[in-house]
Amino acid sequence: MIRAIVRARRVASPMAWVALLFGAASISSCGDQFDAAARAPAARSTRVGAIIDFHQPESVKYDPDQDVYFVSNMNGFGSVKDNNGYITRVSAANINQMQILVQGGMHGVTLHAPKGMAIHGDTLWICDIDALRGFDRHGGAPLATIDFAPYGAVLLNDVAVGPDGTLHVTDTGIQMTEKGVIFSGGDKLFVVGPNHTVTVRASGAQLAKPNGITWDAKGKRWLYVSFDPFQSRLFAFANGDTTRSVLDSGHGKWDGVEALADGRILLSSWTDSTVHMISDGHDERLVRNVPAPADIGVDTKRGLVLVPLGVMSRVELWTIPASREERVESRE
Repeated sequence: MIRAIVRARRVASPMAWVALLFGAASISSCGDQFDAAARAPAARSTRVGAIIDFHQPESVKYDPDQDVYFVSNMNGFGSVKDNNGYITRVSAANINQMQILVQGGMHGVTLHAPKGMAIHGDTLWICDIDALRGFDRHGGAPLATIDFAPYGAVLLNDVAVGPDGTLHVTDTGIQMTEKGVIFSGGDKLFVVGPNHTVTVRASGAQLAKPNGITWDAKGKRWLYVSFDPFQSRLFAFANGDTTRSVLDSGHGKWDGVEALADGRILLSSWTDSTVHMISDGHDERLVRNVPAPADIGVDTKRGLVLVPLGVMSRVELWTIPASREERVESRE
């Protein structure tokens, strides 16, 4: 495996609330060099690369059109409006190639502590404390800002696009400060419709600190995970409805969730430092020993789960094993 040294652009900021920064950075270079291995049937996940030297990376979004990864960097405390957050664009074919796409405080950009992201057309939507900000996904120009403060937003955490083009946004109701994570309440699920109209779809403690959210095209349903510190749950609900069912539960602090095309579900857990795979009612620990894995992404071209590790200021790339059906087909 080729090894190279790459550094993301340094931006002055205070130490993050969970940052344990390492010294000199190195990268396990992968890109298309491991495509065949990533797609091959496997019984377990394998780490095939790591992109290092971010500043509290919280979310990764794959753009298949450009074949790039967008990485949101909080670059400080997650609830502080310091206007120094930034978005890195990394070539998926060659992760040695990376650049800053959006930088808070430059070129008229406001971006404090970016978290979850979604792509809708040519717009990259980004959660930023109590606002949703849209940028051109090609050049990074600011396009729109939707203010959620009038709706009582505490901490917008993730955003996803529905089949009808609406944006669903979670408010975890926590504060990320120098004192750690403060559970202040205010849990909400928002929907953004035409003309950027905002609706509070659901609110209250019963949402259990909603964090990662995604649309499950296979199951035709919304999925979200809760960041409840004692018992996290994987919820499902139909589009346009708020009646929720529980698909899985665990020991607390679930962060990101992704639905694969074949119906399997990936979710990240702080409590056991694991990325779980949910398949046919079974919960398997797919990726282990990844401290505080945040809002995961999926590289659909290479069959990889992209795991941001804020405490290590890095993003790790792990293979997604072939499904049972794919393994059977490969043997026939």
